[in-house]
Amino acid sequence: MSNQHLEAPQPDLRIVRTDSLGPHELHDSQRAVPLAERLREETHMINPPVVAPHGDHFVILDGANRFHAFSHLGYPHILVQVVTYPGDHVALDTWHHVVGGWHINALLDGAAALDEARLADANGSAAGALASVALRDGRLLALSPGATGDPESFAAVRAFVGLYQRSANLHRTAIHDAEALWSLYPDAIALVRFPSITPQTIFHAADTRDFLPPGISRHIVQGRAIRVNYPLDALRDSSLTLDDKNTRLQDWIRHRLASRAVRYYAEATYQFDE
Repeated sequence: MSNQHLEAPQPDLRIVRTDSLGPHELHDSQRAVPLAERLREETHMINPPVVAPHGDHFVILDGANRFHAFSHLGYPHILVQVVTYPGDHVALDTWHHVVGGWHINALLDGAAALDEARLADANGSAAGALASVALRDGRLLALSPGATGDPESFAAVRAFVGLYQRSANLHRTAIHDAEALWSLYPDAIALVRFPSITPQTIFHAADTRDFLPPGISRHIVQGRAIRVNYPLDALRDSSLTLDDKNTRLQDWIRHRLASRAVRYYAEATYQFDE
């Protein structure tokens, strides 16, 4: 097997108007609300959202919760990493959802009450379904549009995800095998698996505001900037123009590079201090 890989480009970090960003997915209230509260007290921005140019604005590929928090707090500017999308250094994959801290019957009863979505026995295969639901008791269910659901819209998926997002614990995972998850998440009752999506789906969702539910799209960025720790005061400062802020950002980046404070990891990593 070849060990060749694409060398990641230097991150394109910019400060942009917060209102120039547009999401393609709903924010996750379980994450966004605590994040906004932390940002009131924090002094540095750790991980900037990843965005792609789209017309006269940017589409958020990763960081909808951070964008929501900045908007909620009234920050006029935000630090982002701009990438070429679609492109060789950005891959699109799918997160699945582990549903925990709830009861199977509560999940099933809640789904039965939805008008937009229908959850039924998959009869051994959930091919073509909007999502498959592997229950801890061994049953496999398939999600489809309900009586009021539009098969061309994400409304049914939003309604179903919203059901357990409000009442259960939602964990994202790349693991597809349900049996491998039960020991990792002792309180898990279900694994919700979603089909593949495309970059065109991302742009369409952003343009039409037919948003994906939170935590489904998974963008894998070669050369992602993490733990940047850029001063939030530099973003809040109302005495500087946007151009001035970007000039100071580039000076700050050059200083960090000169002082050997930036390290590049070419291999896939697990980070244990989130």
